[in-house]
Amino acid sequence: MGSVVISLDAELGWGFHDLERPPLERVESGRRGWRRMLDLCAEFDVPATWAVVGHLMLESCDGVHADHPTLDGWFDRERGEWADREDLRFAPDLVRGVVDSDVDHEFASHSFSHVLFGRPETDREIARAELERSLEVADEWGESVDSFVYPRNDVGHRDVLAEYGISAYRGRSPTYDGVRGLVDSTVRSRSMLVQPTVDEYGLIDVPASLFLFGFEGPVRTVAESIWEDPMVVQARRGIDQAVRNDGLFHMWLHPNNLTRERDDRRMRAILSYLDRRRTETDLAVETMGDVAERLAVARGIDGGTVAADGGPETKTADDD
Repeated sequence: MGSVVISLDAELGWGFHDLERPPLERVESGRRGWRRMLDLCAEFDVPATWAVVGHLMLESCDGVHADHPTLDGWFDRERGEWADREDLRFAPDLVRGVVDSDVDHEFASHSFSHVLFGRPETDREIARAELERSLEVADEWGESVDSFVYPRNDVGHRDVLAEYGISAYRGRSPTYDGVRGLVDSTVRSRSMLVQPTVDEYGLIDVPASLFLFGFEGPVRTVAESIWEDPMVVQARRGIDQAVRNDGLFHMWLHPNNLTRERDDRRMRAILSYLDRRRTETDLAVETMGDVAERLAVARGIDGGTVAADGGPETKTADDD
């Protein structure tokens, strides 16, 4: 059985608060895109893994977080330039839309304040604080966390994830974004399927296959004017590969990527096609947590006895 996973990095302003020049259009589009993705997932009954920055679940804070180990100046924008922008710092209303949805979404963690785990300056104390605080807030909401998505896909401190009971994380994609990725998949017919693996800490690595907004700007406009949306083409190709090869195709995005109506049309086209292929075949739509649970059972955990079969091998960039 082939399967498709969709994961979203739900972060609002926290995805950009450490940048000198945050991309204003995306900063201001976070709430719009979040609601639009909830609506589209509901329309097509597509469950997704929503990786939420824990701070968004708070109703308020002092902006100082004195008891939270972090880098010097990490919360400066929150208590300075964005002190009066609660809409960028808090979002219990949007998070409630995820956990109360009729669609069986997975609630996952995207850290507490979008710290980059793979950076040398992010020591173990900071990593533990980020994970511990996000899990505390989730517990206050009555939510458990099985999956973790690293901010900016900067993988690090996997041992900390294991220590705190996380089961799965989104690993780096073996394929390229943008024009290179389009050429690889359409001209070279390179597979976009990925194989979940178990790392040395017992965590399930569920690699990304395709970032759905990796082909933007003028090149996207030109491509759409003479052809069609290249990302829709790639997404359809990946979905079809999952159907034919019984493999896993993992798409991801940020809600703030949906800045305009044409972005809405892209996601509608992808989810509509996914829903159609699911109806026509035995294709499954899973969350990262579903994949981890399936693989755990296959490894003999919780009563499983058979060997894991993660689907066909996927070439890495170094193979070309």
